[in-house]
Amino acid sequence: MDWDVIKSKLDTLLAQGRHSQLRGALMMLNPVDIAGYMKELDAEKLLLVFRVLPKDMSAEVFSYMDSDQREMLVGSIGDAEITALISEMFVDDAVDFLEELPANAVKRVLQNTDPKMRGIINQFLQYPENSAGSLMTIEYCDFTPDMNVSDALKNIKETGVDKETVYTLYLVDKQRKLLGTIPLHKVLVAASDTMLTQLVDPGIISVNTLDDQEVVADTVRKYHMLSIPVVDGEGRLVGIITSDDIMDVIEEENTEDFEKMSGLAPAEESYFKTGLLRLAANRLPWLLILMFTSIISGAIIARYESVLAINILLSASIPMLMDSGGNCGQQASTLMIRGLALGEIKFRDLPRVLWTEIRVGLIIGVVMSGVTLVRLLLLNGAALDLALVISASLFATVVLAKSIGCTLPLIAQRVGLDPALAASPLITTLVDASSLFIFFNIASKYIL
Repeated sequence: MDWDVIKSKLDTLLAQGRHSQLRGALMMLNPVDIAGYMKELDAEKLLLVFRVLPKDMSAEVFSYMDSDQREMLVGSIGDAEITALISEMFVDDAVDFLEELPANAVKRVLQNTDPKMRGIINQFLQYPENSAGSLMTIEYCDFTPDMNVSDALKNIKETGVDKETVYTLYLVDKQRKLLGTIPLHKVLVAASDTMLTQLVDPGIISVNTLDDQEVVADTVRKYHMLSIPVVDGEGRLVGIITSDDIMDVIEEENTEDFEKMSGLAPAEESYFKTGLLRLAANRLPWLLILMFTSIISGAIIARYESVLAINILLSASIPMLMDSGGNCGQQASTLMIRGLALGEIKFRDLPRVLWTEIRVGLIIGVVMSGVTLVRLLLLNGAALDLALVISASLFATVVLAKSIGCTLPLIAQRVGLDPALAASPLITTLVDASSLFIFFNIASKYIL
């Protein structure tokens, strides 16, 4: 059914106060869709719809709401409702929720949480932000080496409803050290008396509680995992991170890289939730830096003013040279940043990458400079020597831009900087200055 029709039906039930029918209609929807519907409601209707939902569903819907909606609800519902809400949420969702709340709201929530849950949440809140420990959940299926398939399936049936995922079984010893993992499908097809130790996958793939979330995402992506175990410094299993949280991390990291590549400071909030001053502050630093670095290009132009005075076509060719160089450099840097993010390219590959991009630059340079030469001769009526100077400058600029674009991200990562920082802003500045230097040196040598 069309979403607009569903929304209209829900609006009608809500407006007419038919709460029982509204509850039934909402229960037929996915929690994500319910959260999306509630996003468009005002505070009064939001609270009403939230209270109409069954307790277990309301907790799941709550985990998909944005921070403003959550804060609004916490300020509107009673202490008993807060306690029930937190008790129904998975620990990682509860921690994510609390990290977004103001300190006074966090204090109120924790005061109305049972001591055991409060202790767990406080422990999670102590992990560094964006670390594996802050992302993990403790709702997972763990088993001991003395159990067989029959024992495992019985345990899953009894406790699986409270687990965030049952697709992977985690085998631990008495000290809770991780011994290995077992995919659920192996257990389902094995004989009932088969020991779990016979089904354990060889090799343990895990992350440490202090590992950065980007390391976690890279590991999960590399090994195509549905969830990944998190261990402490002594190898003891303390939690797992599920694929839905990993997807959030990948989206967050990609957004951050995109912002850095555009010369923006990473934003903590979405566009419409970020104030004007913050939006300006996120953009100004790189704009100021680039404004001052453009002095280099200006100085080169001023130095060769006599060359430009010879023919207006030389001046008209400068934007084409600078734009072409910037575009070529950006293409190469984008490929490098993607390769670094996926682990396909390492710093040790720099000679190989550089040699590849130089050859690619030669091919592209020949085509672009050839097209430019024909254009200048036929459409602009330029003299042959002038057309050759501009075309040769374009050829050299393309090759150099490809070399700079592939080199800077690798060097940045090597010295501990984010490769995205070496993308568009720095590459554009370097390529612009280099293209002007090449252009004026060729022109002054063969035209003057």
